[in-house]
Amino acid sequence: MFPLGDENPVRLTPYVNWMIIGSCILVFLWQVSGGYNGFIYSLYMFGLVPARVLAGDGLYTFLTNIFLHGGWMHLLGNMFFLYIFGDNVEDACGHLRYLAFYLACGVAASALWMLTAWGSRYPAVGASGAISGVMGAYFILFPGARIRTLVRIGFIWQVIRVPAYTMIGLWFLYQLLLASIPLNTGVAYWAHVGGFIAGIALAKLFRPRERPSVSYYYG
Repeated sequence: MFPLGDENPVRLTPYVNWMIIGSCILVFLWQVSGGYNGFIYSLYMFGLVPARVLAGDGLYTFLTNIFLHGGWMHLLGNMFFLYIFGDNVEDACGHLRYLAFYLACGVAASALWMLTAWGSRYPAVGASGAISGVMGAYFILFPGARIRTLVRIGFIWQVIRVPAYTMIGLWFLYQLLLASIPLNTGVAYWAHVGGFIAGIALAKLFRPRERPSVSYYYG
């Protein structure tokens, strides 16, 4: 199942979501601007390397790694998911709360991945952990929103509309399954799981209890 878009209008212009997407694109352009050596330097300097953190260095990489990516497809896939789900979560939380929520989910995702990759000397990079948190919040806040989803039935691909709780729920179960299988796929699935759980836990905390409504009175 691959989401193509949602049917969930927003009231606020998602400035922060656009800013995060723009930041990730600019950071990736910086990564590739230095050629191969510069790209590798960016991964090891600002990516999350558990062995380095355990040695007392690079605590900042719990945050910086979520703005880095390992390739164009990695970047575009993550930004597409953030574009679909992020605007509604920002609309529910407000701009500043959404930014804090996004960063908190990214750090939580990094922390869980480090626990599962204890002592690793390889860097983890990517916004997918933070975006998983956004999807967790969407799952809680908008479970009935319709998601246009591309699915394959036999040899035929079709676009169907499914509730968010179905599409995102199945996505999370798939991430959890892959995280539980001891295969070296190069994908930090535990970061996805950690971010998603953090998103569920923090969604109601970062969302204002009451959303103001506008009423008009005519005399």
